[in-house]
Amino acid sequence: MFDKWISASLSQLAMILLSSIVVYIGILLYTRFVGLRSFSKMSAADFAMTISVGSLFGATISSPSPTLFMGLFAIACMFGGQWLLAILRVQSSKFSKAIDNQPLLLMAGAEILHDNLRRANMTEHDLFGKLREANAMNFDQVKAVVFETTGDVSVLHADGPIQLESRFFESVDGSEILFDQTP
Repeated sequence: MFDKWISASLSQLAMILLSSIVVYIGILLYTRFVGLRSFSKMSAADFAMTISVGSLFGATISSPSPTLFMGLFAIACMFGGQWLLAILRVQSSKFSKAIDNQPLLLMAGAEILHDNLRRANMTEHDLFGKLREANAMNFDQVKAVVFETTGDVSVLHADGPIQLESRFFESVDGSEILFDQTP
């Protein structure tokens, strides 16, 4: 029994090598056909695509089940689904809104939006870490902080009085506070 856990025959290793090469080439071809969007981080669907292709890749090359053909077919199905989702997102704003997360404003200038922090399941310490990563030295340098649809945090900052581009914030939940002109 111990031998089954640590050993492999030359034929098994050869099949793993062959499967790795074939599946890797298959993924490259699928990506070339469908486009680089397949592995972007723009939406939850993109994240799911990356995880599932990696899982299928590992499963296909490491054991005889699923077979090489089944693994390639399953990966092709994932790429096809991703391609279809991308088309539907572009053609239908309602579909896109149903599928995609909305960006969320976490800071407007030096003001921390605590309700939005809670909605993002973030603490002030998480936020401060992202501010440090973005080289913000103090609150006065922060123009806006956005929790993006990918889970990334964007920090917009500058030293001088720079005007924010309102179009950058069209779909950001809570961004109206950045452009409220009332004193």
